[in-house]
Amino acid sequence: MRYIILIYDDEKAFEKRSQADGDKMFGAYMQYTKDMVDAGVMRAGDPLKPSTTATTVRLRGGKTLTTDGPFAETKEQLGGYYIIDVPNLDEALKWAAKCPSAAAGSIEVRPVLDMPKPA
Repeated sequence: MRYIILIYDDEKAFEKRSQADGDKMFGAYMQYTKDMVDAGVMRAGDPLKPSTTATTVRLRGGKTLTTDGPFAETKEQLGGYYIIDVPNLDEALKWAAKCPSAAAGSIEVRPVLDMPKPA
């Protein structure tokens, strides 16, 4: 079953990290990614640009409304994701717990809904 691992971190805290701490975190993510690839569970994953680059889209009264930045004000911002394919939620949670950002941010794990392919 496929699960998405959504990685939330405090972007302001990330910006304040020293170069050495940033390099250490980058190395931890490279190892985490390699471990998932080596285990054959990784299907996709990417870091995201800062939430200040986001645009929120809503349709109201037949009109498209766009707002710069994320819709919700939060202390943690979505910083990236992985899609993994593992047998069950317990396995997905084990991988989420290994995510480097789990130590300071939060990791959301959610099953991916399998949809039929359009004809």
